[in-house]
Amino acid sequence: MRDAIRVRHYSIRTEASYLDWAKRFILFHHKRHPEAMGAPEITAFLTHLAVEKRISASTQTQALSAILFLYRAVLQIGIDEPLDIVRAKKPGRLPVVLTKDEVHSIFRQMSGGHLLMARLLYGSGLRLMECLRLRLKDLDFGQRQIIVRDGKGMKDRVTMLPDQLREPLQAHLSVVRLLHQSDLEKGCGAVYLPFAIERKYPNAHTEWVWQYVFPSDRLSTDPRSPGVVRRHHADESGLQKAVRKAVRASGITKNASCHTFRHSFATHLLEAGYDIRTVQELLGHSDVKTTMIYTHVLNRGGLAVRSPLD
Repeated sequence: MRDAIRVRHYSIRTEASYLDWAKRFILFHHKRHPEAMGAPEITAFLTHLAVEKRISASTQTQALSAILFLYRAVLQIGIDEPLDIVRAKKPGRLPVVLTKDEVHSIFRQMSGGHLLMARLLYGSGLRLMECLRLRLKDLDFGQRQIIVRDGKGMKDRVTMLPDQLREPLQAHLSVVRLLHQSDLEKGCGAVYLPFAIERKYPNAHTEWVWQYVFPSDRLSTDPRSPGVVRRHHADESGLQKAVRKAVRASGITKNASCHTFRHSFATHLLEAGYDIRTVQELLGHSDVKTTMIYTHVLNRGGLAVRSPLD
């Protein structure tokens, strides 16, 4: 199953979650081989997750995708029978959005690399992992833009590079360059490269342009290449903890997280009068309906609506 996932270039997070769901499915049915099971056993497992474990709709969908991948891509077995699953109910929640004053009050409680990352999340509308996976070649200071590579759904897109972040980013990169030179001197200045780029360009993994903008503060072993020690990008948990701490320190009662900056980016652009199609492209949404949720946050559809009390 791991081989089938890697052939399709799925992310290492998808690999870990799919393998875990396949294992849980087999253990739920007392270690029976999947070839001896089918639609009734899949239905029983997914219904158990919804009814007994009370998991969310997105988690149940992920479990279904993992099991169907196991049967179709690994065992080459089609599931023709309909799956009569008890579906977890998907709540229709609106995203949490911060005001501009709240955003800047959070920034005042942060410093260093975490502050720079948080400002990028808000100023460019990046997802958390898109920010952490940025490489030097993705920053275009001349055109004032960021090229997001292999975003959600393995899609590339272009978004803005805020003018206020040009000098802080360049100062940050001068420090990163010194770290990279130190790693090269120690013989461990290589970085992970996607797909077969490392074989096609043998020296690319040590070149400056391929290095991460936000590298980890420690070296680590590559999970897909045992024994290979590299400097990966910064871990997302560090930024998540820093944002949570800053939200508490600023006295904001909203349930804000790193992704809230992206929601706030979209909402504030719409408030400023920018076209929803432009916002859709900056966010990388395939369907404008996904972007439309921010008009509900603004309490307006095509026209601004004011309360009769106001």
